[in-house]
Amino acid sequence: MDSSGLPFPVTHNKLSLDIKDWGICTSHSAGKFEMGNKTDIVICSYEDHFLVIATQIGSMGTILHARKEEGMSIHSTFSVNVIFGKRDEPMLVACARQLIEHISARGTSKQLLLSLGLKDHSMETLKGVVSAVVENRLW
Repeated sequence: MDSSGLPFPVTHNKLSLDIKDWGICTSHSAGKFEMGNKTDIVICSYEDHFLVIATQIGSMGTILHARKEEGMSIHSTFSVNVIFGKRDEPMLVACARQLIEHISARGTSKQLLLSLGLKDHSMETLKGVVSAVVENRLW
């Protein structure tokens, strides 16, 4: 472990929050809920992509790659691929798609690398992750 005290050399946000079935509560503003799952999120901005890590289990979990397809169509097309992990979880793909749509809507063409290590893959949990990432975005 580096103890030099130098700042992390990549632009990033990190936060910790409790995600419950009905929404999110930031741990620093309203305390812990009994039934919430502590979720650590790190958002990094690199030259050509964003890295978002959201974990409740302390590991990377499923890793997805999302990007906006460039083409002649007037409608935006997005591509989401599972790089490693659970390939049979459509909600994880939907989460990545929502985030790449947010990124694209802000005018950047950077791609997204998303790591989701979650205890459950319910719609409410994934909405909480998307909401927290968009509120603390670097794009």
